[in-house]
Amino acid sequence: MKGGSGEFEVVPAVDLRGGKCVQLRQGRKEEVIFSSAESPVEIARHWVEQGASRLHIIDLDGAFQETKNNSAVVKKIAESVGVSGVSGVSGVRGRAKIQVGGGIRSYERAVELLALPGVERIIFGTAALKSPRLVERVAREFGSERVMVALDVRGGKVAVDGWRETTGLDAKEAAKQAEELGAGSLLFTNIDVEGLMQGVETEVVAEFVRSAGVPVVVAGGVSSAEDVERVREAGASGVVVGSALYTGKLSLENKV
Repeated sequence: MKGGSGEFEVVPAVDLRGGKCVQLRQGRKEEVIFSSAESPVEIARHWVEQGASRLHIIDLDGAFQETKNNSAVVKKIAESVGVSGVSGVSGVRGRAKIQVGGGIRSYERAVELLALPGVERIIFGTAALKSPRLVERVAREFGSERVMVALDVRGGKVAVDGWRETTGLDAKEAAKQAEELGAGSLLFTNIDVEGLMQGVETEVVAEFVRSAGVPVVVAGGVSSAEDVERVREAGASGVVVGSALYTGKLSLENKV
Protein backbone atom coordinates (compact mmCIF):
# COMPACT_ATOMS: atom_id res chain seq x y z
CA MET A 1 0.00 0.00 0.00
CA LYS A 2 1.15 3.52 -0.67
CA GLY A 3 1.94 5.83 2.19
CA GLY A 4 -1.59 7.15 2.66
CA SER A 5 -3.09 10.57 2.10
CA GLY A 6 -0.69 12.53 4.30
CA GLU A 7 2.64 14.02 3.32
CA PHE A 8 5.80 11.93 3.50
CA GLU A 9 7.51 12.58 6.84
CA VAL A 10 11.17 12.53 7.85
CA VAL A 11 11.07 11.65 11.54
CA PRO A 12 14.06 12.15 13.86
CA ALA A 13 14.71 9.29 16.28
CA VAL A 14 15.13 10.08 19.97
CA ASP A 15 16.30 6.80 21.49
CA LEU A 16 16.61 6.88 25.26
CA ARG A 17 18.90 4.79 27.45
CA GLY A 18 19.78 5.62 31.03
CA GLY A 19 18.23 9.05 30.62
CA LYS A 20 20.48 9.88 27.66
CA CYS A 21 19.91 10.12 23.94
CA VAL A 22 21.84 7.32 22.20
CA GLN A 23 22.15 5.46 18.93
CA LEU A 24 22.94 1.75 18.80
CA ARG A 25 24.42 -0.38 16.04
CA GLN A 26 21.88 -3.02 14.93
CA GLY A 27 20.04 -2.71 18.23
CA ARG A 28 22.88 -4.16 20.31
CA LYS A 29 22.90 -2.37 23.65
CA GLU A 30 26.65 -2.91 24.02
CA GLU A 31 27.35 -1.19 20.67
CA VAL A 32 26.65 2.48 21.33
CA ILE A 33 27.70 4.54 18.31
CA PHE A 34 26.40 7.85 19.65
CA SER A 35 25.67 9.14 23.14
CA SER A 36 24.95 12.76 23.91
CA ALA A 37 25.64 14.57 27.16
CA GLU A 38 22.98 17.06 26.09
CA SER A 39 19.53 16.73 27.62
CA PRO A 40 17.15 14.60 25.53
CA VAL A 41 14.60 17.39 25.95
CA GLU A 42 17.00 19.86 24.33
CA ILE A 43 17.78 17.41 21.54
CA ALA A 44 14.07 16.89 20.86
CA ARG A 45 13.53 20.64 20.87
CA HIS A 46 16.42 21.06 18.43
CA TRP A 47 14.85 18.67 15.90
CA VAL A 48 11.51 20.44 16.17
CA GLU A 49 13.18 23.81 15.65
CA GLN A 50 14.85 22.32 12.57
CA GLY A 51 11.39 21.66 11.18
CA ALA A 52 10.42 18.16 12.34
CA SER A 53 6.65 17.78 12.58
CA ARG A 54 6.93 14.39 14.30
CA LEU A 55 9.36 12.74 16.72
CA HIS A 56 10.05 9.03 17.15
CA ILE A 57 10.79 8.37 20.83
CA ILE A 58 11.92 4.93 21.97
CA ASP A 59 12.61 3.90 25.57
CA LEU A 60 15.40 1.40 24.98
CA ASP A 61 15.58 0.46 28.65
CA GLY A 62 11.91 -0.46 28.46
CA ALA A 63 12.51 -2.48 25.31
CA PHE A 64 15.41 -4.30 26.96
CA GLN A 65 13.29 -4.90 30.09
CA GLU A 66 15.80 -3.15 32.34
CA THR A 67 14.85 -2.41 35.95
CA LYS A 68 14.61 1.32 35.22
CA ASN A 69 12.89 3.02 32.31
CA ASN A 70 12.80 6.52 30.87
CA SER A 71 9.19 7.42 31.66
CA ALA A 72 10.11 10.72 33.29
CA VAL A 73 12.23 11.78 30.31
CA VAL A 74 9.51 10.83 27.83
CA LYS A 75 7.03 12.91 29.83
CA LYS A 76 9.35 15.93 29.87
CA ILE A 77 9.89 15.73 26.12
CA ALA A 78 6.16 15.49 25.48
CA GLU A 79 5.44 18.45 27.74
CA SER A 80 8.21 20.48 26.11
CA VAL A 81 7.53 19.91 22.40
CA GLY A 82 4.33 17.87 22.04
CA VAL A 83 1.54 19.63 20.20
CA SER A 84 -1.71 19.78 22.15
CA GLY A 85 -4.82 18.27 20.61
CA VAL A 86 -2.92 16.18 18.06
CA SER A 87 -5.95 15.05 16.08
CA GLY A 88 -6.02 16.90 12.79
CA VAL A 89 -3.28 19.32 13.86
CA SER A 90 0.03 19.71 12.06
CA GLY A 91 2.58 22.39 11.36
CA VAL A 92 2.33 24.09 14.77
CA ARG A 93 5.57 26.03 15.14
CA GLY A 94 7.81 24.75 17.93
CA ARG A 95 5.60 21.72 18.52
CA ALA A 96 5.45 18.23 17.08
CA LYS A 97 3.39 15.08 17.02
CA ILE A 98 4.98 12.18 18.83
CA GLN A 99 5.06 8.43 18.31
CA VAL A 100 6.49 6.59 21.29
CA GLY A 101 7.39 3.00 22.07
CA GLY A 102 9.73 0.72 23.94
CA GLY A 103 8.51 -1.83 26.44
CA ILE A 104 4.78 -1.06 26.30
CA ARG A 105 3.50 -4.31 27.80
CA SER A 106 0.47 -3.22 29.83
CA TYR A 107 -2.81 -1.44 29.22
CA GLU A 108 -2.01 1.02 32.00
CA ARG A 109 1.27 2.03 30.40
CA ALA A 110 -0.42 2.43 27.02
CA VAL A 111 -3.08 4.72 28.48
CA GLU A 112 -0.46 6.72 30.37
CA LEU A 113 1.51 7.40 27.19
CA LEU A 114 -1.55 8.20 25.07
CA ALA A 115 -2.49 10.89 27.58
CA LEU A 116 0.79 12.79 27.17
CA PRO A 117 0.80 16.03 25.13
CA GLY A 118 1.43 15.41 21.46
CA VAL A 119 1.42 11.62 21.59
CA GLU A 120 -0.49 10.76 18.44
CA ARG A 121 0.27 7.05 18.50
CA ILE A 122 2.06 4.46 20.56
CA ILE A 123 4.25 1.71 19.19
CA PHE A 124 3.82 -1.91 20.17
CA GLY A 125 6.65 -4.29 19.38
CA THR A 126 6.97 -7.60 21.20
CA ALA A 127 3.50 -7.14 22.73
CA ALA A 128 1.89 -7.44 19.30
CA LEU A 129 3.08 -11.05 19.15
CA LYS A 130 3.04 -12.04 22.81
CA SER A 131 0.04 -10.00 24.05
CA PRO A 132 -2.15 -9.51 20.98
CA ARG A 133 -5.28 -8.89 23.05
CA LEU A 134 -3.60 -5.83 24.57
CA VAL A 135 -3.00 -4.32 21.14
CA GLU A 136 -6.52 -5.19 20.07
CA ARG A 137 -8.01 -3.53 23.17
CA VAL A 138 -6.07 -0.30 22.77
CA ALA A 139 -6.96 -0.08 19.07
CA ARG A 140 -10.61 -0.70 19.85
CA GLU A 141 -10.83 1.84 22.67
CA PHE A 142 -8.60 4.61 21.29
CA GLY A 143 -8.79 4.04 17.54
CA SER A 144 -6.52 2.30 15.06
CA GLU A 145 -4.87 5.58 14.11
CA ARG A 146 -3.31 5.70 17.59
CA VAL A 147 -1.76 2.23 17.34
CA MET A 148 1.42 1.47 15.41
CA VAL A 149 2.99 -1.99 15.41
CA ALA A 150 6.75 -2.23 15.00
CA LEU A 151 8.08 -5.13 12.98
CA ASP A 152 11.80 -5.46 13.55
CA VAL A 153 13.02 -7.73 10.80
CA ARG A 154 16.22 -9.73 10.46
CA GLY A 155 16.65 -11.88 7.37
CA GLY A 156 12.95 -11.56 6.58
CA LYS A 157 11.89 -12.83 10.02
CA VAL A 158 10.53 -10.82 12.94
CA ALA A 159 12.74 -10.26 15.99
CA VAL A 160 11.39 -9.62 19.49
CA ASP A 161 12.53 -8.66 23.01
CA GLY A 162 14.76 -5.78 21.99
CA TRP A 163 15.86 -7.63 18.82
CA ARG A 164 17.55 -10.34 20.90
CA GLU A 165 15.34 -13.20 19.72
CA THR A 166 14.51 -13.88 16.08
CA THR A 167 11.25 -15.74 15.57
CA GLY A 168 10.31 -17.90 12.63
CA LEU A 169 7.49 -15.53 11.71
CA ASP A 170 7.65 -13.98 8.25
CA ALA A 171 7.46 -10.18 8.23
CA LYS A 172 4.55 -10.04 5.80
CA GLU A 173 2.53 -12.54 7.83
CA ALA A 174 3.26 -10.55 10.98
CA ALA A 175 2.05 -7.40 9.22
CA LYS A 176 -1.20 -9.10 8.32
CA GLN A 177 -1.70 -10.20 11.92
CA ALA A 178 -0.99 -6.67 13.18
CA GLU A 179 -3.55 -5.19 10.82
CA GLU A 180 -6.12 -7.73 11.99
CA LEU A 181 -5.48 -6.63 15.58
CA GLY A 182 -6.32 -3.07 14.57
CA ALA A 183 -2.96 -1.43 13.91
CA GLY A 184 -3.45 1.72 11.86
CA SER A 185 0.18 1.86 10.76
CA LEU A 186 3.35 -0.22 10.74
CA LEU A 187 6.96 0.56 11.53
CA PHE A 188 9.28 -1.60 9.43
CA THR A 189 12.85 -1.75 10.73
CA ASN A 190 15.45 -3.64 8.74
CA ILE A 191 17.82 -4.78 11.50
CA ASP A 192 20.33 -6.04 8.95
CA VAL A 193 21.25 -2.45 8.06
CA GLU A 194 20.15 -0.57 11.20
CA GLY A 195 22.79 1.80 12.57
CA LEU A 196 25.30 0.97 9.84
CA MET A 197 24.61 4.08 7.73
CA GLN A 198 25.38 2.08 4.59
CA GLY A 199 22.09 2.71 2.82
CA VAL A 200 18.63 1.19 2.74
CA GLU A 201 17.75 -2.07 1.03
CA THR A 202 15.27 -0.50 -1.35
CA GLU A 203 13.71 -3.65 -2.78
CA VAL A 204 13.21 -5.16 0.68
CA VAL A 205 11.40 -1.98 1.71
CA ALA A 206 9.33 -1.75 -1.47
CA GLU A 207 8.26 -5.38 -1.28
CA PHE A 208 7.09 -5.00 2.31
CA VAL A 209 5.24 -1.73 1.62
CA ARG A 210 3.45 -3.33 -1.34
CA SER A 211 2.26 -6.19 0.85
CA ALA A 212 0.92 -3.98 3.64
CA GLY A 213 -2.66 -2.80 3.93
CA VAL A 214 -1.89 0.24 6.11
CA PRO A 215 0.69 3.05 5.91
CA VAL A 216 4.28 1.98 6.58
CA VAL A 217 7.04 4.03 8.18
CA VAL A 218 10.55 2.71 7.49
CA ALA A 219 13.69 2.68 9.64
CA GLY A 220 17.14 1.24 9.19
CA GLY A 221 20.18 2.13 7.12
CA VAL A 222 19.34 5.68 6.07
CA SER A 223 22.61 7.48 5.36
CA SER A 224 21.80 10.22 2.86
CA ALA A 225 19.14 12.37 1.25
CA GLU A 226 19.13 9.84 -1.60
CA ASP A 227 18.15 7.08 0.83
CA VAL A 228 15.28 9.21 2.10
CA GLU A 229 14.09 9.70 -1.47
CA ARG A 230 14.34 5.96 -2.19
CA VAL A 231 12.14 5.18 0.80
CA ARG A 232 9.60 7.77 -0.35
CA GLU A 233 9.58 6.32 -3.85
CA ALA A 234 9.06 2.84 -2.39
CA GLY A 235 5.66 4.04 -1.18
CA ALA A 236 6.33 4.47 2.53
CA SER A 237 4.50 7.18 4.48
CA GLY A 238 7.65 8.24 6.28
CA VAL A 239 11.17 7.40 7.36
CA VAL A 240 12.75 7.40 10.80
CA VAL A 241 16.31 8.74 10.79
CA GLY A 242 18.74 8.39 13.67
CA SER A 243 22.48 7.91 13.23
CA ALA A 244 22.68 9.88 9.98
CA LEU A 245 21.23 12.94 11.71
CA TYR A 246 23.31 12.64 14.87
CA THR A 247 26.57 12.22 12.97
CA GLY A 248 25.80 15.04 10.54
CA LYS A 249 25.61 12.89 7.41
CA LEU A 250 22.06 14.12 6.83
CA SER A 251 20.57 17.53 7.53
CA LEU A 252 16.97 17.74 8.63
CA GLU A 253 16.50 21.31 7.47
CA ASN A 254 16.34 20.51 3.77
CA LYS A 255 14.40 17.25 4.13
CA VAL A 256 11.21 18.32 5.95
